[in-house]
Amino acid sequence: MNGPEISLDAHHAPKGASDVVALGFVKALRFCADTFFAKRYGHRAVVLETVAAVPGMVGATLTHLKCLRRMEADRGWIRTLMDEAENERMHLMTFIEVARPTLFERFVVVAAQWVFYLFFFGLYLISPKTAHRVVGYFEEEAVISYTHYLQEIDEGRSVNAPAPKIALDYWNLPQGSTLRDVVEVVRADEAHHRDVNHGFANELAGLPTTAVAPCPAHVELQPNWKTAA
Repeated sequence: MNGPEISLDAHHAPKGASDVVALGFVKALRFCADTFFAKRYGHRAVVLETVAAVPGMVGATLTHLKCLRRMEADRGWIRTLMDEAENERMHLMTFIEVARPTLFERFVVVAAQWVFYLFFFGLYLISPKTAHRVVGYFEEEAVISYTHYLQEIDEGRSVNAPAPKIALDYWNLPQGSTLRDVVEVVRADEAHHRDVNHGFANELAGLPTTAVAPCPAHVELQPNWKTAA
């Protein structure tokens, strides 16, 4: 495949106070997730993917309204963010098949979703740049979590069960694919979302933007960026 390739260890070094706040907030969320779920990665994915599906829809909605008010083009942002929200929702639907959430975890999902939705909506209204940076850092942590999940599978601490049918259909995985294959494509999705959101934040901050590697697992529209050196 021509063009840039997705890196699994990319990290955006904070530039300015808002980036430091965004990174600190995400690290605090990571601490809470590690404390609550420990190494129960399937259950962690169910709750966190519910939250992860929120930013794309919020960003798409508010960008749509802004473009209507200003009567300007969106440069592909709206569809890209809606694709992200849909992709994260499919992650959730997949991991529900892998790790059946308990009644308490379902309650946590509902509570976390509403709290995070209201928080992120307000943050996006105040500072879209910071909001996208939060998502970029959130996705960095997701890549790390799914890498740990793969290690758990490889070392036999998590069962490498057959991939759910919903995953086979969505990612066009071959018959006989396993949970490990699913985690790999989900991790690639998260790395892609990381790069897109850091790119959006860079553009809003007036920083150079670079081409974003297309996600290898499925087709997603890319934002209409001008690649800067």
